[in-house]
Amino acid sequence: MSGDLPDLVIRAGRVVTPTGIIEAEIEIREGLISTVRKLNDRAEMPAGQRSSSTAGSSGSVSPPAGAVIDLATDEVLMPGLVDTHVHINEPGRTHWEGFATATAAAAAGGVTTLIDMPLNSIPPTTDVAALEAKRQAAAGNCAVDVGFWAGAVPANSADRRGLHEAGAFGFKCFLVDSGVHEFPPLDDEGLMTALRQVAEFGSLLVVHAEDPACLVPAGGGSYAEFLRSRPPAAEVAAVARLIDGARGTGARVHVLHLSSAAAVPLLAAAQADGVPITAETCPHYLALAAEEVRPGQTQFKCCPPIREAANRERLWAALAEGVIGCVVSDHSPCPPELKGVGTSDFAAAWGGISSVQLGLPVVWDQAAKRGHDLADVARWMADGPARLAGLAGPGGPGGPAGSSGLAGKGAIAEGYAADLVAFAPAEEFVVEADRLLTRHKLTPYLGRRLRGVVRRTWLGGVDVSTDRGAGKLLRAGQP
Repeated sequence: MSGDLPDLVIRAGRVVTPTGIIEAEIEIREGLISTVRKLNDRAEMPAGQRSSSTAGSSGSVSPPAGAVIDLATDEVLMPGLVDTHVHINEPGRTHWEGFATATAAAAAGGVTTLIDMPLNSIPPTTDVAALEAKRQAAAGNCAVDVGFWAGAVPANSADRRGLHEAGAFGFKCFLVDSGVHEFPPLDDEGLMTALRQVAEFGSLLVVHAEDPACLVPAGGGSYAEFLRSRPPAAEVAAVARLIDGARGTGARVHVLHLSSAAAVPLLAAAQADGVPITAETCPHYLALAAEEVRPGQTQFKCCPPIREAANRERLWAALAEGVIGCVVSDHSPCPPELKGVGTSDFAAAWGGISSVQLGLPVVWDQAAKRGHDLADVARWMADGPARLAGLAGPGGPGGPAGSSGLAGKGAIAEGYAADLVAFAPAEEFVVEADRLLTRHKLTPYLGRRLRGVVRRTWLGGVDVSTDRGAGKLLRAGQP
C-alpha cells in the first residue's frame, strides 16, 4: 500500500479500550495503532457493563480502502495480554519448556508480550553473559515479544548494574528456597542491598514473598500437609518485610503470585501511605481451591499454595478494589515425571502450574460469574502488567515512548503497538491435551469446561498464525 492508506483496518462491534467497550474500527500503520475510530455512539458504555452491539451496525463510518477485517458478531477485540511471570527454562532445561513452545502457547492464549523469569534456566540470568545466552536461545524462536527479568542472588550484587544497563526489566529474588540450587534466596542484609540498588537504578524488585521462619515441615505427602507447611503467615511476614524495605529505601517492589488474602490489608494500607509496592495474583489462585485437590493430583502443586475457596473470594475482592493490580500466569512447567502424579507425595513433587495458554479463558470464566466484564480482565491481564514492566504508554511516530522506550503495550489506543486478540467470550470448550502447545501437557485444567476462546492474535498488526517467528526481543529502556 502507499500514501495515507493504513496497512490494516480491523472493525468490531465490541472493542475493549481504556475508556470502555465501544463499536470501533482500528487503523494500523507500521505495527502501531494509528486511529481508533468510534463507529456508533450508541455502542459506547463504561467499563463494568456489557455490550450487545455487533459489527456492521448502522451509523458506521466507511474505512479507507485497504485490507479490512470485520470480526464476527460474537467476537470482541481485546488488547494482547502482557504476561510478566513466565518460566521458559531455556537454555539448560529446555526439556522442561523452551522459547518456541512457550511463545506459541502464549500466542494461542492471547498473550502477545511476556517477560521471562531468570530461573529455572541454566545458567540463571544473574549476569550479563547469562542474559545474552538467553537472548541467543530465544532469537528467531519467539511467536510473541519477549523481555527478560534478571535475578538477584547473594553472589551477584556487583553484576546488577550491568544487567540493568543491558536491558533487564528488573530483578527477581526469593526470600525462601527457590527449589533450584543455582538460584539461592536473599537474607535480610542481601534484601536491603538489592532494594538500595534498585532504588539507585530506578528499576524494580519482584519478590517471591514467603518468610522461611514461618514455614513448617510438611510431615507427610498429602495436600493438606503441604498446605499447612506454607501457611498464610509466611506471606504476611514477608510482605511486611518488603513494605518496611520499600518505605525505607524508596525502591519499587512488587509481590509475586500472592496467594494469601491475609496480606491484602497490609498492602492496602501501604499503598494508601504512598509506599511503592504492588502485587499480582495468578489464574490458579482465582479459579481453583484447596478443597477440590484430590490425593495424587500433584499437578495442583505450586508455591505459595492454592488455598481455600474463602481465601479465593477475598483475592477477587482485592482485585476489584485495585490492591492487586495484575493477573499473570506464573507458568512453571516441568516434565510429568517430576510432578509424580498419582504418588500422592505433594512434598516431593515439583511446584508449578502450566497455564500460559489458558489464563485468559480461566480468568474470564471466573470473572464473568462474579459480574466483571472484559474491560476488567484487560485491565488486570494487559494494562496492569504492561505498567508494571514499564511498557505502557504510546510510542512511535507522533507519540512519546513509554518509560521502557518501547511502543506501548496493553491497551487499544492510538500510538500503542497493534497487539490484538479476537476473543469469543461466550464460546465454551473443554481443555484437552492435544489442544495445548506447551512442551508438556500436564495442567490442573485438563478436562475442565471453560468459557472464552481466542480465535486470532495479531502482533504488531501481523497475524501470529502466519508468522510464528515474528516476536521481538525487548530491552527495557531501549527502543
